[in-house]
Amino acid sequence: MAEQVDAAGSKKILHATLAVGSHLLQGADALPGHYQKPQGFSVMLQIDSAADAERIFKNLAENGTVQVPLQETFWAARFGMLVDQFATPWTVNCGQPK
Repeated sequence: MAEQVDAAGSKKILHATLAVGSHLLQGADALPGHYQKPQGFSVMLQIDSAADAERIFKNLAENGTVQVPLQETFWAARFGMLVDQFATPWTVNCGQPK
């Protein structure tokens, strides 16, 4: 749809879908003049396996800022927090094995 918007809009994302297992997370760029930096929340992902948590965390952290490195905690096999390259805050949690 790049030809249907102005030059600045041609580099925006109309919409995107992230599949996490059987769950979908969808998002889109803000309309021109409406963007505000995300704050006061975190997109939280509950991941079933430590290997998947590590892979997802690594991909989200690429060109971003890790706030809490992905690590084992008393409540989780893996837990970490980051802000991705698009300024979206993420929390990744992988519960303890049962």
